[in-house]
Amino acid sequence: MVSGTLGDVEDEVDALAEQWTAAGLSPQVIARLELTKRVSRIGGLAERALKAELAGLGLTYAEFDVLAALRRAGAPHRLRPSELARSLFLTSGGTSNVLQRLTAAGYVERADDTGDARSRWVHLTDTGLRVTDKAMAASTRVHEDILAGVPDEAVRAAADALRDVLAVVGRRRVR
Repeated sequence: MVSGTLGDVEDEVDALAEQWTAAGLSPQVIARLELTKRVSRIGGLAERALKAELAGLGLTYAEFDVLAALRRAGAPHRLRPSELARSLFLTSGGTSNVLQRLTAAGYVERADDTGDARSRWVHLTDTGLRVTDKAMAASTRVHEDILAGVPDEAVRAAADALRDVLAVVGRRRVR
């Protein structure tokens, strides 16, 4: 049992940690395994809940990601496809497939870049902006629901600690 900001609590990963201890793994390895299992579990819970909400809006998770990136870009809510792919960690082919679906739905339009004939812009349509705002509100609700009961200080501390971890891990090339 571990003591945290919520008092003495145990989660499903603690049972695994006991098994890893019995198997002879070192405390350092167990801590690393606990970290990645908990991050994965929290991410999976949030993603599953968000996918259900997005499905109600007729969106996939990837489509929402693209729409949200365009919304975050600020008015006029446009980016180049290469900028979208880079910011969302998607391949250019994956980005192209999502953009085709969003274009067919009327949520985005593509336009030539008058300053660079080799490039194009992708921008939200008015309809796309409305559905994006609904999807972002759904995302906010999902995250509030998932983290309900977790003290704000614990959320902030976890987010800060994971930034430190990602700053190191994110620089590495993973096979």
